[in-house]
Amino acid sequence: MKKIIVILVVMIVSVNTTIAQEWQTDINVAKEIAVKGSKPIILVFQGSDWCAPCIKLDREIWSTKTFKKYAKENYVLLKADFPRKKKNALSEEQTKSNALLAEKYNKQGFFPFVVVLNSNGKVLGESSYKKTTPENYIKELNAFTK
Repeated sequence: MKKIIVILVVMIVSVNTTIAQEWQTDINVAKEIAVKGSKPIILVFQGSDWCAPCIKLDREIWSTKTFKKYAKENYVLLKADFPRKKKNALSEEQTKSNALLAEKYNKQGFFPFVVVLNSNGKVLGESSYKKTTPENYIKELNAFTK
């Protein structure tokens, strides 16, 4: 019985990790993955606990099965979050890392702000929240990489 339970747990975890999109939080790790996989990077600047359009973008695009499935095969995802609530505070190291990303890629301080980068960190295109379908958002992001 224990073996069956262990096998079921392993299967469930395996399925969830293959479906789940993994967001990176370190630009160097994202670049490394992008180089190995010959993929562009989607860098998202967001305020996960205060920015309404950021929350909508997450709900309507990033969290959809359509986007997750496509992104897993075609992009490396990198998130720079700027939460305001104390309970959602990031580590000091992550806060500094996100601030450095913002200095380089989001000088205007827009939220949400989506930057498509090549594997070396060169900007290919920029976007933000749009009321659209995941399929159309993917088309827009792909246009930057052509």
